[in-house]
Amino acid sequence: MVIVWGVLILVGVGLIVWGSETFAEHLGAAAIRLGVSSFALALLLAGAEPEELATGVTASLRGVPAIAFGDLIGANITICLVALGVGALVTPLPFGRRVMRYALFGLPMSIIASGLIWDGKVNRWQGLLLVSMYILYIAVIWWVERQPPSLGETKELTEAHEKLDKQQAQGINHRIGKDLLLVLVGLAAIVIGSVLLVESVRQIAQVEETQTKLGLTLLGFATSFELITLAWSMARRGATEATVAGVVGSFTYNMTMGLGTAAFVRPLRILDAQLLHFPILVMLASLTLAIALAWKQGYLGKTAGKILIAAYLLFIFACLNLNY
Repeated sequence: MVIVWGVLILVGVGLIVWGSETFAEHLGAAAIRLGVSSFALALLLAGAEPEELATGVTASLRGVPAIAFGDLIGANITICLVALGVGALVTPLPFGRRVMRYALFGLPMSIIASGLIWDGKVNRWQGLLLVSMYILYIAVIWWVERQPPSLGETKELTEAHEKLDKQQAQGINHRIGKDLLLVLVGLAAIVIGSVLLVESVRQIAQVEETQTKLGLTLLGFATSFELITLAWSMARRGATEATVAGVVGSFTYNMTMGLGTAAFVRPLRILDAQLLHFPILVMLASLTLAIALAWKQGYLGKTAGKILIAAYLLFIFACLNLNY
Protein backbone atom coordinates (compact mmCIF):
# COMPACT_ATOMS: atom_id res chain seq x y z
CA MET A 1 0.00 0.00 0.00
CA VAL A 2 2.94 2.30 0.68
CA ILE A 3 3.99 1.89 -2.96
CA VAL A 4 0.55 3.07 -4.11
CA TRP A 5 0.73 6.17 -1.94
CA GLY A 6 4.27 6.78 -3.18
CA VAL A 7 3.03 6.72 -6.78
CA LEU A 8 0.23 9.13 -5.84
CA ILE A 9 2.82 11.49 -4.40
CA LEU A 10 4.57 11.57 -7.79
CA VAL A 11 1.24 12.17 -9.52
CA GLY A 12 0.49 14.96 -7.07
CA VAL A 13 3.85 16.64 -7.72
CA GLY A 14 3.26 16.45 -11.47
CA LEU A 15 -0.18 18.02 -11.18
CA ILE A 16 1.10 20.79 -8.92
CA VAL A 17 4.01 21.71 -11.20
CA TRP A 18 1.88 21.71 -14.36
CA GLY A 19 -1.02 23.47 -12.66
CA SER A 20 1.10 26.25 -11.16
CA GLU A 21 2.74 26.95 -14.52
CA THR A 22 -0.62 27.06 -16.32
CA PHE A 23 -2.22 29.14 -13.57
CA ALA A 24 0.52 31.79 -13.54
CA GLU A 25 0.88 31.93 -17.33
CA HIS A 26 -2.76 32.81 -17.98
CA LEU A 27 -3.75 34.62 -14.77
CA GLY A 28 -2.12 37.90 -15.76
CA ALA A 29 -3.83 38.03 -19.15
CA ALA A 30 -7.24 37.10 -17.73
CA ALA A 31 -7.01 39.60 -14.87
CA ILE A 32 -5.92 42.48 -17.11
CA ARG A 33 -8.84 41.90 -19.47
CA LEU A 34 -11.20 41.76 -16.50
CA GLY A 35 -9.92 45.12 -15.30
CA VAL A 36 -8.39 43.91 -12.01
CA SER A 37 -6.25 46.62 -10.39
CA SER A 38 -2.48 46.55 -10.75
CA PHE A 39 -1.99 46.40 -6.98
CA ALA A 40 -4.28 43.39 -6.66
CA LEU A 41 -2.37 41.63 -9.43
CA ALA A 42 1.01 42.38 -7.89
CA LEU A 43 -0.28 41.27 -4.50
CA LEU A 44 -1.46 37.99 -5.97
CA LEU A 45 1.50 37.27 -8.21
CA ALA A 46 4.49 38.76 -6.37
CA GLY A 47 6.46 35.84 -5.03
CA ALA A 48 3.30 33.77 -5.24
CA GLU A 49 3.71 30.07 -4.72
CA PRO A 50 0.20 28.65 -5.18
CA GLU A 51 1.50 25.12 -4.67
CA GLU A 52 2.76 25.87 -1.14
CA LEU A 53 -0.38 27.85 -0.38
CA ALA A 54 -2.66 25.04 -1.57
CA THR A 55 -0.66 22.36 0.24
CA GLY A 56 -0.65 24.33 3.50
CA VAL A 57 -4.39 25.01 3.34
CA THR A 58 -5.13 21.39 2.42
CA ALA A 59 -3.06 20.10 5.33
CA SER A 60 -4.83 22.53 7.64
CA LEU A 61 -8.28 21.42 6.48
CA ARG A 62 -7.32 17.75 6.77
CA GLY A 63 -6.28 18.27 10.38
CA VAL A 64 -2.56 17.56 9.93
CA PRO A 65 -0.87 20.83 10.99
CA ALA A 66 2.50 19.08 11.24
CA ILE A 67 2.44 18.64 7.46
CA ALA A 68 1.44 22.28 6.93
CA PHE A 69 4.25 23.58 9.14
CA GLY A 70 6.75 21.12 7.71
CA ASP A 71 5.94 21.89 4.08
CA LEU A 72 6.11 25.68 4.38
CA ILE A 73 9.31 25.69 6.44
CA GLY A 74 10.88 22.94 4.33
CA ALA A 75 9.97 24.75 1.11
CA ASN A 76 11.73 27.89 2.31
CA ILE A 77 14.86 25.94 3.18
CA THR A 78 14.78 24.26 -0.23
CA ILE A 79 14.24 27.58 -2.03
CA CYS A 80 17.27 29.20 -0.43
CA LEU A 81 19.66 26.27 -0.46
CA VAL A 82 18.68 24.20 -3.52
CA ALA A 83 17.04 26.63 -5.97
CA LEU A 84 19.69 29.32 -5.46
CA GLY A 85 22.43 26.71 -5.12
CA VAL A 86 21.59 24.92 -8.36
CA GLY A 87 21.28 28.19 -10.24
CA ALA A 88 24.61 29.45 -8.90
CA LEU A 89 26.37 26.26 -10.01
CA VAL A 90 25.30 26.97 -13.60
CA THR A 91 26.07 30.69 -13.73
CA PRO A 92 26.58 33.57 -11.28
CA LEU A 93 23.20 34.64 -9.91
CA PRO A 94 22.86 38.45 -9.67
CA PHE A 95 22.11 39.54 -6.12
CA GLY A 96 21.98 43.28 -6.61
CA ARG A 97 20.50 46.09 -4.58
CA ARG A 98 16.93 45.24 -5.51
CA VAL A 99 17.18 41.57 -4.54
CA MET A 100 19.07 42.47 -1.38
CA ARG A 101 16.29 44.90 -0.46
CA TYR A 102 13.65 42.20 -0.84
CA ALA A 103 15.72 39.76 1.22
CA LEU A 104 16.59 42.19 4.02
CA PHE A 105 12.99 43.37 4.29
CA GLY A 106 11.63 39.83 4.17
CA LEU A 107 14.02 38.45 6.81
CA PRO A 108 12.60 40.40 9.81
CA MET A 109 9.07 39.52 8.68
CA SER A 110 10.06 35.87 8.63
CA ILE A 111 11.59 36.25 12.10
CA ILE A 112 8.28 37.65 13.37
CA ALA A 113 6.40 34.75 11.74
CA SER A 114 8.87 32.31 13.28
CA GLY A 115 8.21 33.82 16.69
CA LEU A 116 4.49 33.27 16.23
CA ILE A 117 4.90 29.58 15.41
CA TRP A 118 7.67 28.88 17.94
CA ASP A 119 5.13 27.46 20.40
CA GLY A 120 3.68 25.20 17.70
CA LYS A 121 0.41 27.01 17.17
CA VAL A 122 -1.04 29.82 15.08
CA ASN A 123 -4.62 31.02 15.62
CA ARG A 124 -6.88 32.78 13.14
CA TRP A 125 -6.01 36.29 14.33
CA GLN A 126 -2.31 35.55 14.02
CA GLY A 127 -2.96 34.14 10.56
CA LEU A 128 -4.72 37.36 9.59
CA LEU A 129 -1.75 39.30 10.94
CA LEU A 130 0.63 37.30 8.75
CA VAL A 131 -1.47 37.92 5.65
CA SER A 132 -1.53 41.65 6.52
CA MET A 133 2.25 41.60 6.82
CA TYR A 134 2.52 40.30 3.28
CA ILE A 135 0.26 43.07 1.99
CA LEU A 136 2.48 45.57 3.83
CA TYR A 137 5.58 43.93 2.31
CA ILE A 138 4.28 44.46 -1.24
CA ALA A 139 2.98 47.97 -0.51
CA VAL A 140 6.26 49.20 0.98
CA ILE A 141 8.32 47.77 -1.87
CA TRP A 142 5.98 49.40 -4.38
CA TRP A 143 6.23 52.73 -2.53
CA VAL A 144 10.04 52.59 -2.39
CA GLU A 145 10.49 51.54 -6.01
CA ARG A 146 7.56 53.49 -7.45
CA GLN A 147 6.57 50.41 -9.47
CA PRO A 148 5.18 46.89 -8.89
CA PRO A 149 7.76 44.67 -7.18
CA SER A 150 9.77 42.47 -9.52
CA LEU A 151 8.89 39.28 -7.70
CA GLY A 152 7.76 35.82 -8.70
CA GLU A 153 5.21 35.70 -11.47
CA THR A 154 4.81 39.46 -11.88
CA LYS A 155 6.78 39.10 -15.11
CA GLU A 156 3.57 37.61 -16.47
CA LEU A 157 1.94 41.04 -16.05
CA THR A 158 4.41 42.72 -18.37
CA GLU A 159 4.10 39.95 -20.93
CA ALA A 160 0.30 40.06 -20.71
CA HIS A 161 0.23 43.84 -21.19
CA GLU A 162 2.59 43.65 -24.18
CA LYS A 163 0.58 40.85 -25.77
CA LEU A 164 -2.71 42.71 -25.25
CA ASP A 165 -1.31 45.96 -26.70
CA LYS A 166 0.01 44.08 -29.73
CA GLN A 167 -3.33 42.38 -30.33
CA GLN A 168 -5.22 45.66 -30.02
CA ALA A 169 -2.82 47.32 -32.46
CA GLN A 170 -3.53 44.53 -34.95
CA GLY A 171 -7.26 44.83 -34.40
CA ILE A 172 -7.49 41.39 -32.80
CA ASN A 173 -10.27 41.01 -30.26
CA HIS A 174 -8.97 38.16 -28.10
CA ARG A 175 -11.66 36.43 -26.07
CA ILE A 176 -11.08 36.10 -22.36
CA GLY A 177 -12.78 32.72 -22.10
CA LYS A 178 -9.71 30.65 -22.97
CA ASP A 179 -7.47 32.38 -20.42
CA LEU A 180 -10.08 32.07 -17.68
CA LEU A 181 -10.62 28.40 -18.47
CA LEU A 182 -6.91 27.64 -18.30
CA VAL A 183 -6.60 29.57 -15.03
CA LEU A 184 -9.36 27.42 -13.54
CA VAL A 185 -7.88 24.22 -14.96
CA GLY A 186 -4.46 25.12 -13.56
CA LEU A 187 -5.98 25.92 -10.17
CA ALA A 188 -7.89 22.63 -10.17
CA ALA A 189 -4.66 20.72 -10.93
CA ILE A 190 -2.89 22.47 -8.04
CA VAL A 191 -5.71 21.65 -5.63
CA ILE A 192 -5.98 18.00 -6.71
CA GLY A 193 -2.20 17.59 -6.59
CA SER A 194 -2.07 19.13 -3.10
CA VAL A 195 -4.81 16.83 -1.84
CA LEU A 196 -2.94 13.81 -3.22
CA LEU A 197 0.32 14.93 -1.61
CA VAL A 198 -1.16 15.64 1.80
CA GLU A 199 -3.36 12.55 1.89
CA SER A 200 -0.49 10.31 0.78
CA VAL A 201 1.80 11.60 3.52
CA ARG A 202 -1.03 11.34 6.05
CA GLN A 203 -1.59 7.70 5.11
CA ILE A 204 2.10 6.84 5.14
CA ALA A 205 2.81 8.57 8.47
CA GLN A 206 0.39 8.69 11.40
CA VAL A 207 2.89 10.05 13.95
CA GLU A 208 3.28 13.83 14.26
CA GLU A 209 7.09 13.70 14.29
CA THR A 210 7.19 11.65 11.08
CA GLN A 211 4.64 13.91 9.41
CA THR A 212 6.78 16.93 10.28
CA LYS A 213 9.93 15.32 8.91
CA LEU A 214 8.23 14.28 5.67
CA GLY A 215 6.82 17.78 5.32
CA LEU A 216 10.25 19.33 5.83
CA THR A 217 11.97 17.01 3.36
CA LEU A 218 9.69 15.30 0.86
CA LEU A 219 6.88 17.86 0.58
CA GLY A 220 9.19 20.84 0.99
CA PHE A 221 11.26 19.65 -1.96
CA ALA A 222 8.26 18.57 -4.03
CA THR A 223 6.38 21.86 -3.75
CA SER A 224 9.59 23.81 -4.46
CA PHE A 225 10.49 21.73 -7.49
CA GLU A 226 9.08 24.30 -9.91
CA LEU A 227 11.34 27.02 -8.48
CA ILE A 228 14.34 24.71 -8.63
CA THR A 229 13.75 23.96 -12.31
CA LEU A 230 13.06 27.66 -12.97
CA ALA A 231 16.34 28.71 -11.35
CA TRP A 232 18.23 26.07 -13.33
CA SER A 233 16.64 26.88 -16.69
CA MET A 234 16.95 30.65 -16.23
CA ALA A 235 20.57 30.28 -15.20
CA ARG A 236 21.27 28.38 -18.43
CA ARG A 237 19.62 31.14 -20.45
CA GLY A 238 21.26 33.94 -18.48
CA ALA A 239 19.74 34.55 -15.07
CA THR A 240 18.25 37.96 -14.44
CA GLU A 241 17.88 39.78 -11.15
CA ALA A 242 14.11 39.40 -11.46
CA THR A 243 14.49 35.61 -11.43
CA VAL A 244 16.51 35.69 -8.22
CA ALA A 245 14.08 38.21 -6.74
CA GLY A 246 11.26 35.77 -7.40
CA VAL A 247 13.01 33.08 -5.37
CA VAL A 248 13.72 35.48 -2.53
CA GLY A 249 10.18 36.85 -2.62
CA SER A 250 8.74 33.35 -2.36
CA PHE A 251 10.50 32.95 0.99
CA THR A 252 8.55 35.85 2.47
CA TYR A 253 5.34 34.79 0.74
CA ASN A 254 5.42 31.33 2.30
CA MET A 255 5.98 32.60 5.84
CA THR A 256 3.29 35.28 5.64
CA MET A 257 0.60 34.67 3.04
CA GLY A 258 1.03 30.88 2.90
CA LEU A 259 1.21 30.25 6.64
CA GLY A 260 -1.32 32.95 7.46
CA THR A 261 -3.94 31.66 5.04
CA ALA A 262 -3.56 28.09 6.31
CA ALA A 263 -4.00 29.27 9.91
CA PHE A 264 -6.96 31.50 9.05
CA VAL A 265 -8.79 28.61 7.38
CA ARG A 266 -8.21 26.45 10.44
CA PRO A 267 -5.97 27.25 13.43
CA LEU A 268 -2.71 25.29 13.36
CA ARG A 269 -1.43 23.50 16.45
CA ILE A 270 0.97 20.62 17.00
CA LEU A 271 1.51 18.79 20.27
CA ASP A 272 5.32 18.97 20.32
CA ALA A 273 6.49 22.45 19.38
CA GLN A 274 10.14 21.40 19.72
CA LEU A 275 9.78 19.60 16.40
CA LEU A 276 9.75 23.02 14.72
CA HIS A 277 12.58 24.74 16.60
CA PHE A 278 15.53 23.27 14.70
CA PRO A 279 13.91 23.64 11.24
CA ILE A 280 12.89 27.25 11.97
CA LEU A 281 16.46 28.16 12.90
CA VAL A 282 17.78 26.41 9.78
CA MET A 283 15.23 28.25 7.64
CA LEU A 284 16.26 31.67 8.94
CA ALA A 285 19.93 30.70 8.68
CA SER A 286 19.41 29.62 5.05
CA LEU A 287 18.30 33.06 3.87
CA THR A 288 20.95 34.71 6.04
CA LEU A 289 23.61 32.45 4.49
CA ALA A 290 22.52 33.34 0.96
CA ILE A 291 22.62 37.05 1.82
CA ALA A 292 26.06 36.72 3.42
CA LEU A 293 27.54 34.80 0.48
CA ALA A 294 26.29 37.43 -1.99
CA TRP A 295 26.94 40.52 0.12
CA LYS A 296 30.45 41.41 -0.99
CA GLN A 297 30.43 40.44 -4.68
CA GLY A 298 26.79 41.17 -5.46
CA TYR A 299 26.16 37.71 -6.87
CA LEU A 300 26.15 34.02 -5.94
CA GLY A 301 28.94 32.14 -7.71
CA LYS A 302 29.86 28.47 -8.00
CA THR A 303 31.56 28.35 -4.62
CA ALA A 304 28.47 29.81 -2.99
CA GLY A 305 26.31 27.31 -4.88
CA LYS A 306 28.36 24.40 -3.53
CA ILE A 307 28.10 25.75 0.01
CA LEU A 308 24.31 26.12 -0.28
CA ILE A 309 23.84 22.59 -1.69
CA ALA A 310 26.12 21.13 1.01
CA ALA A 311 24.12 22.94 3.69
CA TYR A 312 20.90 21.43 2.34
CA LEU A 313 22.36 17.91 2.39
CA LEU A 314 23.42 18.44 6.01
CA PHE A 315 19.90 19.59 6.85
CA ILE A 316 18.35 16.49 5.25
CA PHE A 317 20.78 14.26 7.13
CA ALA A 318 19.92 15.98 10.40
CA CYS A 319 16.18 15.69 9.76
CA LEU A 320 16.33 11.99 9.02
CA ASN A 321 18.82 10.97 11.70
CA LEU A 322 18.49 13.31 14.67
CA ASN A 323 15.78 13.32 17.30
CA TYR A 324 15.73 17.08 17.73
